[in-house]
Amino acid sequence: MRSHFCLSAIGGVLLLLSAFDLSALAAPWPVPASPCADIKQGGRSYTICRFDPKKDDLRLFWRAPDGEPLGSFEAAAATLKSGEKLIFAMNAGMYDPNYAPVGLYVEKGVELRRANTRGGAGNFHLKPNGVFFIGSGQAGIMETAHFLSQRPAVDYATQSGPMLVTNGKIHPRIHAEGISAKTRNGVGVDREGLVVFAISNEPVTFYEFASLFRDALHCDNALFLDGSISALYAPNLGRNDFTLPMGPMVGAVAKPQLLR
Repeated sequence: MRSHFCLSAIGGVLLLLSAFDLSALAAPWPVPASPCADIKQGGRSYTICRFDPKKDDLRLFWRAPDGEPLGSFEAAAATLKSGEKLIFAMNAGMYDPNYAPVGLYVEKGVELRRANTRGGAGNFHLKPNGVFFIGSGQAGIMETAHFLSQRPAVDYATQSGPMLVTNGKIHPRIHAEGISAKTRNGVGVDREGLVVFAISNEPVTFYEFASLFRDALHCDNALFLDGSISALYAPNLGRNDFTLPMGPMVGAVAKPQLLR
């Protein structure tokens, strides 16, 4: 139930890459600070992007006005209003072959997909999974069952899994001896309330990735978003990763500074 099932689309995607006009995404833009930076942890390379939900405009993107999946960072940027600019984006949760979220998805306060509490195979069903949410100048990550019992008011929410870190502890089924290594991306909320996105720049194990959030980024709660198809748009680093079409995406939006 993940985008990896869409490998048949790769030929068409590759043919289209050269046709994209990325000038709207890549053009210089006045932003308050550079949100993303590369770091090393445990001998592995990662890119980390931090945002303050009290100040920064974080949003989820999935469908265009016509109801069709956006599928790419440039398509998400094209939905912004005049005077707005995409300054960061990342794939934001697992999705089915139709690019629809496989779990809870809330956009602009509207629940477009219900929570998925079923069992099954794959990372999404490696319980506990969780929900990343944004609302009222705050952001959080909760285990799915906890989120459904609390039902906090949110503007945006996406369900994914597994939880990497819960209350300062690594997921009980993520072990240090694990050997499966992939490019991975995820999100955490640190002890100062900042939202911290991370993507590995090389294949890493689940344990290495979870340890990054717990030990280096000081996130007591962190959620796995996906692996292998992980992608990042970070213009301050010259990053605009191409991948297969995506389902939900998370982005940060800025407006140009007014001239005086």
